[in-house]
Amino acid sequence: MCVRLVDGLVSRPMQAYPSTRRRARKDPWVPEHTSLLKLFRNQTFRMLWVAALASNFGGLVQAVGAAWLMTSLTASQSMVALVQASVTLPIMIFSLLAGVFADNFDRRRVMLVAQSFMLFVSIVLTVLAFGDWLTPWLLLSITFLIGCGTALHNPSWQATMGDIVSRDELPSAVSLNSMGFNLMRSVGPAAGGAIVALAGAAAAFLVNALSYIAIIVALVRWRAPERDLHLPREPMGSAFAAGLRYVAMSPNLQHVILRGFLFGSSAVAILALLPIVVRDLLLGTAVTYGVMLGCFGVGAVGGALLNARLRARFENEHIVRGAFLGFALSSGVLAFSTHPVLSGLVLLLAGACWVLAMSMFNTTIQLSTPRWVVGRALALYQTGAFGGMAGGSWVWGALSQNSGVTWALVAAAAALAFGALVGLRLPLPEYGTLNLDPLNRFREPDVRLDLTIRSGPVMVMVDYTIDLDDTQAFLSLMSQRRRIRIRDGAGQWALLRDLENPESWSESYHVPTWVEYIRHNERRTQADAEVADQLRALHRGAEPPKVHRMIERQTVPLRDDMPIKPEII
Repeated sequence: MCVRLVDGLVSRPMQAYPSTRRRARKDPWVPEHTSLLKLFRNQTFRMLWVAALASNFGGLVQAVGAAWLMTSLTASQSMVALVQASVTLPIMIFSLLAGVFADNFDRRRVMLVAQSFMLFVSIVLTVLAFGDWLTPWLLLSITFLIGCGTALHNPSWQATMGDIVSRDELPSAVSLNSMGFNLMRSVGPAAGGAIVALAGAAAAFLVNALSYIAIIVALVRWRAPERDLHLPREPMGSAFAAGLRYVAMSPNLQHVILRGFLFGSSAVAILALLPIVVRDLLLGTAVTYGVMLGCFGVGAVGGALLNARLRARFENEHIVRGAFLGFALSSGVLAFSTHPVLSGLVLLLAGACWVLAMSMFNTTIQLSTPRWVVGRALALYQTGAFGGMAGGSWVWGALSQNSGVTWALVAAAAALAFGALVGLRLPLPEYGTLNLDPLNRFREPDVRLDLTIRSGPVMVMVDYTIDLDDTQAFLSLMSQRRRIRIRDGAGQWALLRDLENPESWSESYHVPTWVEYIRHNERRTQADAEVADQLRALHRGAEPPKVHRMIERQTVPLRDDMPIKPEII
C-alpha cells in the first residue's frame, strides 16, 4: 500500500538557484572581464553591430520627428506622452509570441521578416507625412505598428548574441549593443531635431525608412549556425506554456522581471515628458529637444564603458540600486531646472543609469536561462520592462496634464527611490554561478511497444530506497527535483511512500506525449546534475533507482451484450 504526499507538503526552501552573494572569481562558470574591443575581431558580430548602428540612428531620428510632430498636432500632453507608449506597448503585448518564434524558428528569418515589415510601415508613414494627412491617432497607430515590428525583432536579436559570441563574452556583447544604441542616441536625436527643424518631420521619417536597408542587407549576408532539429518544433500552445512555466519556477528570473518593470515604468517619465520639458520649462525648439536626447545618449555611452569595471568591483544589486537612485536624482533636478546646461548634465547621469540598469537586467536573464528557452525568458522580461514603460508613459502623461510636468517628474523620482528600496527585499541575483549547458546524459530508451512521437500520455515512476535517517535530506532534495521536473515540462508530480515499507519511495510525474518525455529529459542542465547525483548517493538499493515508463490506456467499456464474469466484478 502507498500513501500519496501532496506536492506542497514535502517542499522545503530550495537552494538550487544562485544566491546574491558576491561571486567568487575562481568559479569557472563566472564570466570574466572581456575587452569590448576584442569582440570586434568577430566578423559576424562586427557586421551586425555596424548595421544596427544605422538602423538605430534612423529609429531615433524617427522618434524625434514623431514626438515633435505630435506637439504640433495637439496641445494634449497625454497624447504627446503616448507617442512613447505606442512604441513600447506592442513589446509588452507581443513579446512572448516573439519569444516563441525566437526559440522555435530560424532567428535570422524572424529578424528579416520584422525588419522588412518595419521598412514597409515606415514608407507608409513617410508618404502620409509628406501629404500632410497625419492626425494624432493615425500617427499613434503607425508608431504602434513599428513597435510591433520591434517586438518581433528584439527577442531573436538578443538571443542571437548567444549564438555569435561565447558565454564569457556575452556580458560585454550586451554592453556593446547598449553602447551602440546610445552612441546613436548621442547624435541621432540632435540630427533628428535638425532634420525636423530644416525639412520637417516627413524628412525624419524618410531617413528612418532608408536606415532599415543596412540591417536587412547584413542579415541576408549572415549565415546563422544550424540549429538542432532532431525533435519536431513545439506546438505554439505548448511553447507558450513552457516559457511561462520556466519563469514561474525560477524565482531569480521573477526578481529580474519585477525590477525591470519598476525601473521601466518609473524611468520612462524622463523620455516620455522630455518634449514637454523642453517646450515648457526650457522654452526650446526641436533642436533643443534633440540636444537633450543627445546628452542622454552620451551619458549612456559612458555607462556602457563603465559597465565592465563596475561589474568587476560591485555586486549586481548594488549597481542596479545605484542606477535607480541616480535616475531618481536626475528626474528630481530636471523637474525644477530651467537652464539647458543643468538639464543636459542631469540627463548625462540619467543616460548612464539607464544603460547600467537595462544591460544588467538583460545579461542576468541571458546568463540565468538555458538556450532552449532564452528567447521566451527575454520576451517575458521585455513584457515586464516595456509594459512598465507603456503604462508609465500614460501615467506620467496624465499626471503632467493634471498637475504639471514638474510634479510628474517629482513623483517619478519618488517611484524610482521606491524601486531602489525593493532591492533590499528582492535583490538582483548574481549571474553566471550556474552552468546551464545541456547535461547530455539522457539516452532515449529502447521500448518494445510501437510508439510514435504523439503516443501518450506517458507516466514515469522512479523508485528509491532511502534509509530512515536520510528522510529529511531526501525530502529536501526532492523539493528541488520537483521544481526542476515541473520547470522542464512535467505535470502531476507526486512523491509516494510505501506504508508497509517506509524505506521505499516513488517519484511520479506525467508528460503529454513520448516526444515531450524526450524533450523534458534533454532540457536537463549541468547545474541540475548535482541534485540527481545527491539523490543517487542517498539511494540504498543494490541497483540504481528503477525507472518505470508507462503509457496510459483508458479502460475499455464493456458491451451491453457481453456476459459479466464473477471474477471481473
